[in-house]
Amino acid sequence: MMPLRLRCAAVTCVLFFLSSLHSQDWTQWRGPNRDGAATTFQEPKVWPERLQQVWKVDVGLGYANPIVVGRRVYMHTRQGGNEVVACFDLDSGKQAWKQSYPAPYKMNPAAASHLEGPKSTPVAADGRLFTFGISGVLTAWDLASGKQIWGHDFTKEYSETWPDFGVAMSPLVDGRMLIAHAGGNKEGMLAAFDVKTGAVLWSWKGDGPSYASPIVVTLDGVRQVVTQSRDNIISVAAANGALLWKLPFKTAYTQNIITPVLYKDTVILSGLDKGVFAVRPRKSGAGWTTDKVWENADLPMYMSSPVLSGDYLYGMTHKKKGAYFCLDARTGKTQWVTDGREANNAALFTTAASLLILNDSGQLLVVKKNPRAYELVHKYTVADSATWAAPSFTGSRLLIKDTNNLALWRTE
Repeated sequence: MMPLRLRCAAVTCVLFFLSSLHSQDWTQWRGPNRDGAATTFQEPKVWPERLQQVWKVDVGLGYANPIVVGRRVYMHTRQGGNEVVACFDLDSGKQAWKQSYPAPYKMNPAAASHLEGPKSTPVAADGRLFTFGISGVLTAWDLASGKQIWGHDFTKEYSETWPDFGVAMSPLVDGRMLIAHAGGNKEGMLAAFDVKTGAVLWSWKGDGPSYASPIVVTLDGVRQVVTQSRDNIISVAAANGALLWKLPFKTAYTQNIITPVLYKDTVILSGLDKGVFAVRPRKSGAGWTTDKVWENADLPMYMSSPVLSGDYLYGMTHKKKGAYFCLDARTGKTQWVTDGREANNAALFTTAASLLILNDSGQLLVVKKNPRAYELVHKYTVADSATWAAPSFTGSRLLIKDTNNLALWRTE
């Protein structure tokens, strides 16, 4: 029999290994905490001159971000007239399973160059993968086998099952609830579905969906779902879906897109030509107040959601044909802003030392996280076609989805 000391050491090694695998998971939109913090990424102390591509596979069209659970990668894409859900081995790129279903969809002519999606990023939890197709098909899949567990076809409930430019909101899991915003321009519901059965646990039907993705936060002691709907910024109680507070918010061509950001007891928000601003929601008698704490009219955001690091917010404004910026989250004061013409869209993430930016031209930028000045450390080309999907990080590697392909890159 193995000595007790050796048995304990072996158990410790196994637990460390399992913990390491878990710590490298990338399970949803904007990462483990849904905030753009790449806490799972093991950043190199010195970035190399070149990144090394490990593998590359053709997975299909779409903007959905790769999902990583253990040693597997999950993708939701389009191949011809079908939406496809597929699982790949993280180390080799070899396909483990694949499922597909018919998903007829015609792009709005104003966004024809963006192709037919899907745009929503799946979420993995409780041994399941939840996908939301561009035409409004919500489905739960078994992570291990790919077997469909349940699904919702909202065409039986709504005359329109997507907003003008297709479903783009990414669902989230909160305990036993899957939260998603279904419907189209005329009506819809922000709802919580039972993760095991798909049954509707609660719903709020005050406005249709936009393209923003919700967050779950606790404000003034109340756990709540905060998001941008078609014409409003809203908060509903996570417990039952009751409306807590609402701010009218309309952007040109009805394009509410930015994911809200929580900073202490304030929520930071923005939209096309609407500036960036912070509100402080508080209980007031039987209702709520939403005092505006500050506003910066110079740095509105269109499609690119910002990230927070300490007391500073990093983002990309659509002004100047795309400019990166840093502002003080306490006051809204601009710290720095680049000259512009950076990109049409960019996915931003933070590490302990860096700001990582993937722009839509296939370039990955490593920027020193510095509220005093913009300092570019490295620029890498990581794709030959458009990169509208955000990257995913696992260990010291990152996954990049371009127009059709998924590639794994390593930094060491």
